Amino acid sequence: MNRIRLAVTAAACLIAAPVAAQDDRMTPIAIPDQPAAIPLGTGPLPGAIAPEAWHRQYGSVFARNVTVATLTPFLPDPAKATGAAVIVAPGGGFRTLSMQNEGWDVARALAKRGVAVFVLKYRLNQTPAAMPAFQESMRQMFSGASRPSRPTASDPAAGLALQVADTRAAFALVRARASVWKVDPTKVGMIGFSAGAMLTMAVTLTTVDAKPAFIGNVYGPLAAMNVPADAPPMFVALAADDPLFGGADFGLVEAWKAAKRPVEFHLYEQGGHGFGMYRKATTSTGWFDAFTAWLKMHEYLHD
Repeated sequence: MNRIRLAVTAAACLIAAPVAAQDDRMTPIAIPDQPAAIPLGTGPLPGAIAPEAWHRQYGSVFARNVTVATLTPFLPDPAKATGAAVIVAPGGGFRTLSMQNEGWDVARALAKRGVAVFVLKYRLNQTPAAMPAFQESMRQMFSGASRPSRPTASDPAAGLALQVADTRAAFALVRARASVWKVDPTKVGMIGFSAGAMLTMAVTLTTVDAKPAFIGNVYGPLAAMNVPADAPPMFVALAADDPLFGGADFGLVEAWKAAKRPVEFHLYEQGGHGFGMYRKATTSTGWFDAFTAWLKMHEYLHD
């Protein structure tokens, strides 16, 4: 599991590898206006020194050094609203967040289908403020010079206390404002990408109050975990050529099956890691339609 956590962290720089033909340079940008973002009230990141910063890479935008967690609503047309909601956790190795490809783009697409979506910008591990130093820190991480703490089957949330707290606050906020946002509080799920998938699993397996109605694990680690008897339906999507998790076993899927809980698993031949909402010539692009079809099967979407 230590290698799994390290690999997820490494994905901070490789998150958009499927579109390597695009510009892979990290170009600093101004922090975008986020007028709809709601602070979650979980406090500032303890001991934070580097301020929040954003950059562009692979035609998408990323945040790092997030010190204050926020939740941004993307609400559907009331005429299409189904009452279902989903909290979206972008990936980035707990060092960055793929805010566009695995956050906003996912949210807009789901909102068009009638789902109320809430993009979670959770607090991150600190990285050097200057871009060259950040890139060097990532190089050192790749070399194994710094290895983060690891979650285990008995403690899936190891090292993720702050991020889990942010997610619990997000669920509480959505349910507290359910009547305003036209959300059924019993139909609030979560989907995460890479590190966001790890966070999704940690919240699902270790919290009582959050209790997602359904979950999506998109190219996250699939090591076996202890599955509770009331585990929610789970959707899983992964590419067989994913350099981080494609070569591992699928113990998490087997554990869900053994617990007799609903699980749907899509293993795509090609797609690499971090395909998200990027348009590609691989069948992994179909994960989103598969996910919405799965939501419809579970009656979270209408025709």
